[in-house]
Amino acid sequence: MTDHALVLNAGSSSLKFCVYGRPERGDWALAARGQVDGIGSWPKLTAKDGAGAVVSDQTLPAAGVRGVRDALHALAGWLYERYGGSTVVGVGHRVVHGGAKYAKPCVVTPQVLSDLRALEPLAPLHQPHNVGAIKAAAERLSGVPQVACFDTGFHRSQPAIAQLVPLPKEIRAAGVQRYGFHGLSYEYIASVLPEVAPEIAEGRVIVAHLGSGASLCAMKARRSVDCSMGFTALDGLCMGTRPGATDPGVVLHLFQALGMSPAEVEALLYKKSGLLGLSGISNDMRELEGNPDPRAQLAVDYFVYQAAKQIGALAAVLGGVDALVFTAGIGENSARIRRRICAASAWLGVELDAAANDRHAARISAPGSRVSAWAIPTNEELMIARHTGELLGLRHAAPVGAAARSAR
Repeated sequence: MTDHALVLNAGSSSLKFCVYGRPERGDWALAARGQVDGIGSWPKLTAKDGAGAVVSDQTLPAAGVRGVRDALHALAGWLYERYGGSTVVGVGHRVVHGGAKYAKPCVVTPQVLSDLRALEPLAPLHQPHNVGAIKAAAERLSGVPQVACFDTGFHRSQPAIAQLVPLPKEIRAAGVQRYGFHGLSYEYIASVLPEVAPEIAEGRVIVAHLGSGASLCAMKARRSVDCSMGFTALDGLCMGTRPGATDPGVVLHLFQALGMSPAEVEALLYKKSGLLGLSGISNDMRELEGNPDPRAQLAVDYFVYQAAKQIGALAAVLGGVDALVFTAGIGENSARIRRRICAASAWLGVELDAAANDRHAARISAPGSRVSAWAIPTNEELMIARHTGELLGLRHAAPVGAAARSAR
């Protein structure tokens, strides 16, 4: 009988999931990966097994899947059908914001849930859905313990000066500080560097997590030293719909001169800016890269410009850099964006191997490059499964079938 960990990542219109099976020895093994998407409109449950074969592609009744609670209900039924004779060690959740209190993954309790709900204004795109998934899992998979894993946790190793926001003490005491995000991705990259790139693992490394959400992390000896994101996930690099670093005076101008409401400003900064705002076409880099429209090229140019600019800033923080690592959707898949960022970072000593970059090799820099460059796929879900197993242990396992049956 195999023990499983269920990993959930909830969004506004989708519930992404992974099912991991743990062998008697070794790491968690991916059994299935999928999502319930189109929540509230045209919901579907799709999934592939660990080898990439399709194991589910079913349309769900629109009236029956209106929110994350309903999506969990559908997923629980699918789990019962596929893994009814197995056990689940627990449910692990990606939670974007842990605030100042939660530096490490933790078992979810009513107090933890209350604390995470209080952080929703700091991550309005993600936190409400993360919390909603925890509540839904507690109801639909009753008796199965849950673990919250925080995107902010990995950055708590940063020196105090890097976490500082230069505002009065009483405001800082209320939790206003630089937190950093995408920590689960960075933690995974740090965990695989000794195996994938041992020559740089204990050195000065800048990791570029480039996707719809994008950030940079400066690591020294696989620990976070600084991050381009700060108090919220709005800071740093230009992203799909978020502007990245912006003069606070612009926000004041939106309120005072343009008369925008707090809700309008929030929507502008989280959903209408970044690549979408610059191009007026799309927030998806795949649609912009090859688009000859000057607006699309402006957005791509700005994305590359800001990434190179902030790589330089983090190189200064580290006192030099030994390697640049690309990861996440754009970082792993766009040879063109990697090439352009490496070209803009040539002054640091980055010399690209064009052929290696085009074939998406792990090491994409030339053999003589003073600063090496890498493309390493991230795996936040596996990181969550590891934390879930470590915190709960096999002694907490409960039958998947029983948990899923209770949701029917």
